[in-house]
Formats: sequence, structure tokens, C-alpha cells
Amino acid sequence: MNQVNQTEILLESGTNELEILEFTIQKEIFGINVAKVREIMKCCPVKPMQNAHPVIEGIFKPREDVITVIDLAKYLELSESNDPKRDIFIIANFNELNFAFHVHEVVGIDRISWRKIQKPDQIIYGGNDGVATGIAEFDGRLITILDFEKIVAEIAPTTGIQMEDIETLGPRARCYKKIVIAEDSMLLSKMIVECLHRAGYESTVKLDNGQEAWDYLCEAKESGDPLEDHVSLVVTDIEMPQMDGHRLTKLIKEDTVLRQLPVVLFSSLINEEMRIKGTNLGADAQITKPEIASLVSIIDRLTNTEQPPVQPVEDN
Repeated sequence: MNQVNQTEILLESGTNELEILEFTIQKEIFGINVAKVREIMKCCPVKPMQNAHPVIEGIFKPREDVITVIDLAKYLELSESNDPKRDIFIIANFNELNFAFHVHEVVGIDRISWRKIQKPDQIIYGGNDGVATGIAEFDGRLITILDFEKIVAEIAPTTGIQMEDIETLGPRARCYKKIVIAEDSMLLSKMIVECLHRAGYESTVKLDNGQEAWDYLCEAKESGDPLEDHVSLVVTDIEMPQMDGHRLTKLIKEDTVLRQLPVVLFSSLINEEMRIKGTNLGADAQITKPEIASLVSIIDRLTNTEQPPVQPVEDN
């Protein structure tokens, strides 16, 4: 077994770089953010589960935790390994859950600037239904960075954002404070915007990455208008092409005008190590992606938005 040492592998905060673990499935090259990876180990026998999703091989227990194994070749509709005994499990953690992704070979780790990662073409990679979150070029190779959160959400929908969670907040008043959202996933950004609208936040600005968000904020600052006319709070993902959420947070908090803006990191990557990075950069709050109701409550608090008290439900 090969455990990934997060204290060594995580990069200096706000550099707009990431480490990609490069792996192959039938010689096709894919990548995963090292911040998601907890361990790399040789493929081992698993216990099949009845009535499971077709791409779930089963479960195994390498230590104290039971981990679900996902066959990436089957999910991507690629052929099986030519030498299964040499296959690899990549143990990943995001959204506070652990999964093992069955791949054919691990190539190595590449350090890449987010500026060199392009959003995949919607036609080629399936638009909202696509499985690629970015295309990176490294040493002449094109690496497809997979959207692992989307893969897991398709297999286990309850692990993703649940719009009905907004109903737990009770009655909500309309609010027109402008919320800027930086999120590269079209599907997730659409869900976040819809959830905020359901929660009463009528005015949202949806941007595809940190660079677009930074450009928008700079234009707002230079417009001469009161800043609150353009933005009251920023919600940002961490993983985004062109500019990531950590770099965006760093730029905002180092700017003499924009530093007053509350910044919320809303990402599947929030764990102990990443929380330290976000805190050091000045993020006002950090929360993992499925917790949409908690995100709304944080926005209420940071924007001083008052809402009607929740009425207790009387027992019949």
C-alpha cells in the first residue's frame, strides 16, 4: 500500500496550481486531483453487493472502514484490463466519503497551473452530462480530468446536493443582495442557483471559474458604483480551470477594496488540511458541497440577512 502524504503533497496556498495523479485505463490517460487521493494500493478481492449499480464491483475493508469499489473502465465503457493482477485501486475522499476507483495503471504525479487546464468542449464531452471537468496538457500528453463527484452522484444520488433540504429552513423572505457564484460545473452551478432562489436569494451572478469571478469583481470595483450594487458575498468552488477558488480568495482578501466581501468556499474538497489552507487565505466560511441548507444559513449570517423565525411543528 502507498499512502499519499497530504502534508507533503499539498501546495502552497493560493498559487493557482494543483497536483494531478495521472492514471490510465486501456492506455487512455486520465487524472484526479491529488487533494482527493488518500491512498494507492494494488487491486484486491472485493465482496460483491446484491442489487448494486452495475459499475460497483463491491466492497472491501482495508482497515477499519468499509469502502465501495467503482470500476472506472465499466463506467467509461472501456474494455477490461489486459492484466488484472496489476490493476490499481485509487482510494479517494471527497464530500466526506471514501471510494476506491479501480484503474489499470498509475503513471505518476504532475504539477500543473490551473491556467493550463481548459474546460472540455461541450459537444465532445457531453455538455451538462459530460464526465470530464477539464483537459490538461503536460509534456505533450492530454490528460482528461474526470468529474469524480458527478460519477459518484450518478451512482448514489443521495450523496449530491438535495434541493429539498432547503425546505428544512422553513419560511423564507425574498432577499435581493447579490450573490456571486464561481463554479465550473454547469450542472452544479444550476442547482446551487436554483437552491438559492428557493431560499429567497433572487439576485445571483453565475460565473464559470475563478478568473471570470475575479474579472467581474475588478469591474465592479472600478465602476464607481457602491460595491454592494454588484456583489454582497462570493461563493466559490476550489477546483476550477483558469483560476481556482483558493487563488480567488487570496486575491480578494489582499485587495484593499474587495477584502470586505465575505468569501465562502463550497467544495467537495473541504477536509482538515484544506480547511487550514482556506483559513490561512482568509475565507470567511468553508463547507462541503452536499450541505446546501448549511450554505444558505452561512450566507444569511455573513450578509446579515434576517429571515422569519421557523415555526415549530405541533404534534397532532
